[in-house]
Amino acid sequence: MPERSASGSSPLAKAGRNATPTGPATAPMAVVPLPAATSGTPVDLRDPLETAVAEALAIPDPAPAGAVAAVTSRRPPRADQALREHAAGTVPGWIALLALLVGVAAVLLVLLHDGVIPAWDAVPDLRSAAAKASGGSEVDARSITAVTVAGLLILVVLAGLLANAGGETRVLSRWGRYRGTVRRTGLVWINPLLRRRRVDVRLRHWRSEPVKVVDRTGTPIIVRLLIVWRVKDTARALLAIEDHENYLREQVQAVLTRTASMLPCDSNAAPGPALRDGQWFADELTRGLAAEVAPAGLEVYSAQPLALDYAPEVAESMRRRRLADLDAGLRTVLVDDAVEAAALAVRRLERATAHELDEAARSALMEQLLVAFVAPAGVAASVPSPAARAGRKEGRPA
Repeated sequence: MPERSASGSSPLAKAGRNATPTGPATAPMAVVPLPAATSGTPVDLRDPLETAVAEALAIPDPAPAGAVAAVTSRRPPRADQALREHAAGTVPGWIALLALLVGVAAVLLVLLHDGVIPAWDAVPDLRSAAAKASGGSEVDARSITAVTVAGLLILVVLAGLLANAGGETRVLSRWGRYRGTVRRTGLVWINPLLRRRRVDVRLRHWRSEPVKVVDRTGTPIIVRLLIVWRVKDTARALLAIEDHENYLREQVQAVLTRTASMLPCDSNAAPGPALRDGQWFADELTRGLAAEVAPAGLEVYSAQPLALDYAPEVAESMRRRRLADLDAGLRTVLVDDAVEAAALAVRRLERATAHELDEAARSALMEQLLVAFVAPAGVAASVPSPAARAGRKEGRPA
């Protein structure tokens, strides 16, 4: 065993206090936890020597990347998992109409039987013996009970009838509790004691107002969007949030502000991606907006920029800057092409005459050809003449 020092610590610990934890040799291995089904606690798979070195040097294990991401990343709100759309119990409309006809027929038969309705010559005489003997109406308790029951049946059937149009649903609730959604179209019968609220589930589009945001360079821009969306979960859209349309508008502003700050509006000076690359901008907006509104039961199909302009206070200056960048780029292209053409002309001249020019003659001929090529393009001022260049070489002003 190693001898301990006077302070009571081992040489390994003493070396650990004086050493600097650099290099891969002192880096501890990660702790690999087994699955929960195998073991409830993580198992340390590090080498014993490396464990001792790590404890001596007091090097903490690095935090997993997932934990940092969970702290720094912002996630959309979580939806209530218990609140989901499900079909409500309904009865086909023809059954309700049949019950309505039966109730009306029962009331008529009772009234005819008691003589309340006079007998018709076109129909058989259905009056009772007492009504025939008295020549008037004879109403008893049984007749009153029968008419009452038939009348209640008629009222219940009429109160529960519902004509549901295509593209619309009815969300049913009773005393604040969600009871189901009716998506079946046509005439149906539902419980008349349930509250009904209409929800439009058709595909809808919304053209946003001009939204003022800033790009990555801090330049204010104005964006107009076209949002294509629909209500996917009627229970969440109606009960999980106060106003799903207002929620969608606010999320459009938030997602647009976050997405626009990722890239500059234009990239004339520095080539690269920009907000005017409509495909990337639209895809990023659609992805972000769909994730934000999903807890509210909404489904976003596309979010497309209709217009992308600079704010009025910077529009003129940005237009001048863009024109200057385009002009500078055009001048660079013209000068490069002119230089290549002049060099090619000099080489062809030397090849045709079988005579190689000296450096001074070649430079003078190149400058004259360059001036001749770029003068019609309006950039002659940027190309010095041979005399001016000779004067600068001699130290005289041009």
